[in-house]
Amino acid sequence: MIITDILARNAWMHKNRTALVERTPALDRRKALTWEQFFQTANKFANSLDQYGIKKGDKIVQLMTNCLEWLPIYFGILSTGAWVVPLNFRFESDKILICAQTAEAKVFIFGEEFIERIEAIRIKLEAHVRLWMYTGPSSSCPAWAVQYETFIEPGSEDHPPKVKLSIDDDAALYFTSGTTGSPKAVLLTHKNLEHACYVEHAHHNQTIDDIFLCIPPLYHTGAKMHWMGSFLVGGKGILLKGVSPKWIIEAISKEGCTIAWLLVPWIHDILIAVENKEIDLSKFTLSQWRLMHAGAQPVPPSLIENWKKYFPNQDYDTNYGLTESTGPGCIHLGMENAGRVGPIGLPGFDWEAKIVDKTGELLFGNESGELIIKGPGVMKEYYKNPVATAQTLNDGWLKTGDIARYDKDGFIWLVDRKKDMIIYGGENIYPVEIETFFLKNSRIKDIAVIGIPDDRLGEIPAGIISVKPGCILCESDILEFQRELPRYKQLKKIYFGDVPRNPTGKIEKPKLRRIYAEDKRKDIKKLLR
Repeated sequence: MIITDILARNAWMHKNRTALVERTPALDRRKALTWEQFFQTANKFANSLDQYGIKKGDKIVQLMTNCLEWLPIYFGILSTGAWVVPLNFRFESDKILICAQTAEAKVFIFGEEFIERIEAIRIKLEAHVRLWMYTGPSSSCPAWAVQYETFIEPGSEDHPPKVKLSIDDDAALYFTSGTTGSPKAVLLTHKNLEHACYVEHAHHNQTIDDIFLCIPPLYHTGAKMHWMGSFLVGGKGILLKGVSPKWIIEAISKEGCTIAWLLVPWIHDILIAVENKEIDLSKFTLSQWRLMHAGAQPVPPSLIENWKKYFPNQDYDTNYGLTESTGPGCIHLGMENAGRVGPIGLPGFDWEAKIVDKTGELLFGNESGELIIKGPGVMKEYYKNPVATAQTLNDGWLKTGDIARYDKDGFIWLVDRKKDMIIYGGENIYPVEIETFFLKNSRIKDIAVIGIPDDRLGEIPAGIISVKPGCILCESDILEFQRELPRYKQLKKIYFGDVPRNPTGKIEKPKLRRIYAEDKRKDIKKLLR
């Protein structure tokens, strides 16, 4: 079923039930939409786009932070047959320009936070963008843009435009985060989006009474596709604007949330706040919170072991996915395997997975190779990039670029990204293994391991370590702690500092390499003079 039809069904069956709630703790503000209001708003927007002249296959950029309008706009675009192009709200002007030009966007929807970034590139997009639409306060609407509320006012709310949509039609362009280079445009179909609903529901058994807490950015497939399990059954979604540990726990308590998907840094922060007695869990209503699941990056087993001390009766799941697989769920641990924290799990609902060597031959046992996956969630292509498409897709199989291995029970363990591997004197080192080891240290909040150039060994492993508040840690402590590691995996350089992560929790290693590896390269050049 096309997801716009699922929205219509929810509006018919559950019209007066709350669909979405937006919580903004910093402003003490709460807004809500029923399923009927959600459907009507999406229809008004879709019909207004239709009247404006937007046709099936046109592209519409959506550059917004999470808000109550985000999903009705998204569904309104899909209802016209146009492609929705959600952009990372952290992209600077240069990346926004590349994405909008690649999409050849006819309409560009943006929030107040992005006026300055757009003004820097607006002239360069005049060849494609016919309409700039502003979703912020009317008092700050630029003269060159139309206000969203004004634009949708004439549109009919009763039903979407009469556009024939097929499950195989193209639906959305999602740009990769660009953590390993320039963002690539991932083309997803309506079938891809539909499958995300069924995968999430199959894995986490949502009912109409479940309430899903959504904190990560909606432009990313991770947050939205997890929400789609609740969407499929008409369950309520809570959009939390802000990631303070107290705000998260408060939202779960006050809204009666039963499911929350958390990124590793937020789990860390909540545990620190509980351990430091900044949060007293006994003062909140949390018994209804049945599932906490995590993903978007390797999840340290020690972190979940600590979490279970405070939430012993809660189900847990690890989810793995990519933008190219329409988000999470192609591999997942499964709630029934929550006691086996460490591996990313088994192939998800309607998915296949293999681990192969460089020649494509199957690997078994404890051998490390590339994880490849196949299923209804695999992207159609990298849009306008046939070379990258051919390198990534082969007979329906998607090369993930991640190194993995099987354990003796057939569970898949994530070893690392191929591009993050460090070659130290001919030895392959996978940073995730070292990061997972160090996170057993109760004084370490976060760590990133990167390779920095060495004139003799090629690369050496270096660690950037973030220390928990109130704790003291020095280089000698790290040297002593890492004695359990094989010598070649031990850190050769130690730095104390922040570990930058993008909105989906992934460590921004290119940024760290620029800071630390580039400094090392300069030192080497000086020595060679």
